[in-house]
Amino acid sequence: MTSATEITPDPSPRPRERRQRVQAAETGMAVLKTLARLGGRASLTAIAGQIGESPAKVHRYLVSLMEEGFVAQEANTQQYHLGIEALQIGLAAMRQADPIRLSEASLVRLRERLEVTCFIAVMGNKGPTIVRIEEPGLPVTVNVRVGSVMPLLWSATGRVFLGMLDDSNVQALARAEFDALTPGQRADLDANNPLGALRDPVRAQGCAAVRDTNLKGISAVAAPVRDYTGRVCAVLTALGATGGFDPSIDGPIGRAVREEAAAISVLLGFAG
Repeated sequence: MTSATEITPDPSPRPRERRQRVQAAETGMAVLKTLARLGGRASLTAIAGQIGESPAKVHRYLVSLMEEGFVAQEANTQQYHLGIEALQIGLAAMRQADPIRLSEASLVRLRERLEVTCFIAVMGNKGPTIVRIEEPGLPVTVNVRVGSVMPLLWSATGRVFLGMLDDSNVQALARAEFDALTPGQRADLDANNPLGALRDPVRAQGCAAVRDTNLKGISAVAAPVRDYTGRVCAVLTALGATGGFDPSIDGPIGRAVREEAAAISVLLGFAG
């Protein structure tokens, strides 16, 4: 007599099932990302239109996301908004948003691509303070290192902070720096509105460039790094010997610095 052999079904999902699950996850993430892009609150029609799917299909995903707490619905308006679980994920990501750590790749790219000294600075209690620096194989001889405090009035780094931060501490430091200038140094600034004349171009151009102002023979270009609120939390700067360094905002170095500062800002949650 031949005994029947019991066949145990394979519990692992088939390739088609796996693809369907991946596609479902992608659609669910698309719904969440669309809600975020639309300001965190939107109607079913708006979400479906942005994703390019039917409202009926998007509604099924919204229901599932609501069950898991990632989405909630306003009773009065029937609009959907990000839920508490989405908020918790956002808060966890924000806690990891460190401009020093997230700037490392940009600093290395600038150093290797342009062969210039570049650094990231944050606003300290004494002024703009360098917290990370990268130097090329043949660094420019300049007395800046981690911990160095840059002047607000004469350095590209300082001028970005001065122009972009409406902060009483920054303004007080700038005023104290101005009061300590020699008559000769003051002659290089606007007599009627010295601080305003430094701030206004930075606000208009979104970055700053200097040539031989902070250190003779050294030029620099700097751009702001913004956090998720849009506030300037750091400044990215590249500098080099004036003879071979183009500090123009639209030059190759200026464009690269602005692009990398924008890239760091995106990593910090700035939507721009």
